[in-house]
Amino acid sequence: MSSAYAASSSADRMFVKSAMKAPLLDPVHEANLARRWREHNDEAALHELTTAYMRLVIAMAAKFRHYGLPMADLVSEGNVGLMQAAARFEPEREVRFSTYASWWIRSSIQDYVLRNWSIVRTGTTSAQKSLFFNLRRLRARISDTGDGVMTPENRQWVADHLGVPLRDVETMASRLSGSDRSLNAPLTIDGDGEWQDMIADTSAVPEEAVMQERDSARRRSWINEAMGVLSEREVYIITRRRLADEGMTLEALGEELGVSKERVRQIEHQALLKLRKALERIAGDPGTAGLMPDA
Repeated sequence: MSSAYAASSSADRMFVKSAMKAPLLDPVHEANLARRWREHNDEAALHELTTAYMRLVIAMAAKFRHYGLPMADLVSEGNVGLMQAAARFEPEREVRFSTYASWWIRSSIQDYVLRNWSIVRTGTTSAQKSLFFNLRRLRARISDTGDGVMTPENRQWVADHLGVPLRDVETMASRLSGSDRSLNAPLTIDGDGEWQDMIADTSAVPEEAVMQERDSARRRSWINEAMGVLSEREVYIITRRRLADEGMTLEALGEELGVSKERVRQIEHQALLKLRKALERIAGDPGTAGLMPDA
């Protein structure tokens, strides 16, 4: 064991021991501390409040150790959730801080696990997150343990129990049964080739790339020329609504121009019709009208 690892382990033990020694808070004193922090930014009150519930962070972080992430990092993320809870806690609702903080601590730790368990994004929706954190437990509940393929009946039971698509259960079970693999890992024990050699190159060949760039340049030229038939206000609306990376809403443009959103919609409609006719004239092909969105 290295001296650095031993020092880190010793520090972790001391931290846990210190957290467990912190005195518990009675409801009245707890609410008073929360008010002092929220209303007067009393840092001493915040310190006492969060220190008393650091044991809750440690206990909750321990439940996520089997995901293979450092316990110290889990505790650190749980502490972030604890601080968020302290900032939002409303003692007048007559709910104990521990009850309220538990949700924030768990959410913070779960987000950290999802970000770091795999280099591939594991879950984005609340249903997928629930599936990620509950699949192993549910498999154990129906005695479907191990990393083998789940039976169709068991996959359907999990999907019904969590209210998620069967496809999501199949994908998540596959993800949790394996681990990330480097693209530079050899294909064989002899070291012949790498996994990245098996990835198909989907990029365009040079000839196609040149043709695509030429076509794009021609379309940009046509649109720029067609924009010349529009008034200054029409150009502004089309640019902000249709040609920007994130188009503005009718309501936002209306407020900016001092008109109703319905008036903005009418101007946009008229401008698109003008552009469509101009593009047909410039390119000499009615099909070029498709370069612009529907009016």
